[in-house]
Amino acid sequence: MGRYIEATCRLCRREGGKLFLKGEKCYSEKCPVARRSYAPGQHGKLPVRASEYQIRLREKQKARRIYGLGERQFAKYFDFAARRKGDTGEKLLQSIERRLDNVVYRLGFGTSRQAARQMVRNGGIQVNDRKVNIPSYEVKIEDRIKVAPKIVPLAKAALEKFPDRVLPAWVSLTGEAEGKILSLPKSEEIDTSLEVNLIVEYYSR
Repeated sequence: MGRYIEATCRLCRREGGKLFLKGEKCYSEKCPVARRSYAPGQHGKLPVRASEYQIRLREKQKARRIYGLGERQFAKYFDFAARRKGDTGEKLLQSIERRLDNVVYRLGFGTSRQAARQMVRNGGIQVNDRKVNIPSYEVKIEDRIKVAPKIVPLAKAALEKFPDRVLPAWVSLTGEAEGKILSLPKSEEIDTSLEVNLIVEYYSR
């Protein structure tokens, strides 16, 4: 799958709710989902009776779009989670939550995952004092995440835009533009509306 270059807000409307892909806009009155809560396209307002397969497909697509992952990339995360011991759904969430671009977003240094990914790609993020420009880099417990001096103003601006944002329990801010991984993320600590069991059932069909 190639990179998605169409209107981002169409994805939220297609999934029937906010995926928070546009940062500040998602919390404002300009959010298209708030004004047009139906699916995009000329048939968007028509009622749809979803099949069991479609329900599971849409949940998988929703997860992909929240984290900005391609089809094959997401399938690899699932295959890896399925091979590990324990609950497959929780292992899947743990893997994609520990992506560096997602961690930068969770710490509040980026207003959206896309903005956080751009910061990583541009070499603006350090892990344990070493520059890492791979968005899919998987952080570990005790890893220290630091914003490079050149983009500290961007990180500070993002933090100021959402002063009431509650950090997940598995990460912590340790400085002005620094954070730390405290533990592995747990399902109850991840503030997404995903029903992971439906994703597991989709790939297990």
